[in-house]
Amino acid sequence: MKIFDTKVQHLKYKVLKEVARLAWKDQLYENLIDIPKTIVPGNTPTMRCCVYKERAILAERVKLAMGGNVDEKNIIEVIDIACDECPVGGYEVTNACRGCLAHRCVDACKFGAIYIDNNYVAHIDKSKCKECGACSRVCPYTAIVCSKRPCQNACKVKAISMNEQKAAIIDQSKCISCGACVYQCPFGAITDKSFILNAIDIIKKSENNTKYKVYAVVAPSIASQFTYAKLGQVIKGLKELGFYSIVEAALGADMVAYDEAEELSEKGFLTSSCCPAFVNYIEKNYPDLVKYISSNLSPMAKISEYIKGNDKTAKIVFIGPCTAKKAEILREREKQIVDVVITFEELQALFDSKEIDLPTLGEDVLDNASYYGRIFARCGGLTDAVKQALKEHGITDFELKPIACNGIEECKLALLKKSKNLTDANFIEGMACVGGCIGGAGCLTHGEKNKIDVDNYGKLAMEKTIKEAIGIIPEKN
Repeated sequence: MKIFDTKVQHLKYKVLKEVARLAWKDQLYENLIDIPKTIVPGNTPTMRCCVYKERAILAERVKLAMGGNVDEKNIIEVIDIACDECPVGGYEVTNACRGCLAHRCVDACKFGAIYIDNNYVAHIDKSKCKECGACSRVCPYTAIVCSKRPCQNACKVKAISMNEQKAAIIDQSKCISCGACVYQCPFGAITDKSFILNAIDIIKKSENNTKYKVYAVVAPSIASQFTYAKLGQVIKGLKELGFYSIVEAALGADMVAYDEAEELSEKGFLTSSCCPAFVNYIEKNYPDLVKYISSNLSPMAKISEYIKGNDKTAKIVFIGPCTAKKAEILREREKQIVDVVITFEELQALFDSKEIDLPTLGEDVLDNASYYGRIFARCGGLTDAVKQALKEHGITDFELKPIACNGIEECKLALLKKSKNLTDANFIEGMACVGGCIGGAGCLTHGEKNKIDVDNYGKLAMEKTIKEAIGIIPEKN
């Protein structure tokens, strides 16, 4: 049974599972040194040329599975000793160069980085090259190619570069914690810190302490994950883990859509606040647009605030696809509301660490949100929800002109246009991950099917309006 897209994800899962298994039994710290040997027994390497290097890398993975360096606030980290196999690359002239007479590449380069040798073949002076790609675009033989590292290709905010040892380094002043590099690194050398131990600690304490209850707030993209079991069985599995109650973050999405529609009609222009990576990108790159970010909390924080407002004993563990959510709860307001964030990858490790076999379980029900709250999980869902909320508010004198941005590159373009007054859009829905939350780095699987699954999940709640979901009784005529 294939649960993950890649073997890198499976390796990450094996480390998380073993850390969690020992933590449940209070045996973690006395067995730390043995975890790499448990995962790679014997003396035969399974992924690297040397079993000792493989175990050394696993030891670093264990540290990150335990939360990494608590003094460092960054969520995404590079395992230096695992990052040593990818060529640095950049623009290169290949042997497809025919030494032509036109030399369009030379004319296209504004930096004087291309020179021609005695055989009329082009070469690139790396000390002058700005990697603009102009030469590559004009070459009639497509002889100039760019072979950037996968992590650099994945990072659309240009936060990744190479150090003197040719290992990747992350510029935290640019990083938005989206996790694209985590998912795309073929060696798993870049990964997100895990707070799975914090989740286990909260659950264990709640079992021995009646003073508080642990709520699992699950992202609507859960409908596209754990496809080997039914959603009701996943919810039952969460109860088996020790959660007191399971609540849809989609209900928080309903709340956000309802409030955001009203705020939008009053202010005239907004950017969404649901995706923490998108919000972070605006703050770091477009400070003049920060004032337009919706004042609403994200759906995760909105529903968590509601739960804690009604149950003073509540502890909240958010479960979703997003690495940036781990960074979001470090913010001043959110850290008072949400206690721990884990991903679907980490949830799978939790299930298996307690030997919870989802397909054998009965089913529980998750029935909080409306259709519109649930489709927040995919690109365009928030826009559809705000449009519906405007109707339910009875706001008829405001024309919604939205841009639904699918991935951070589309977000960058929309924000650039707005900053230069080149668009009449009055609402920018920003999703840093391609596809929306269903494309998050912490998903078990990625793909078009995820969108279909989320839409089908939303349709199960078609009978509810947003008002009905959040408990506002519609006025009778």
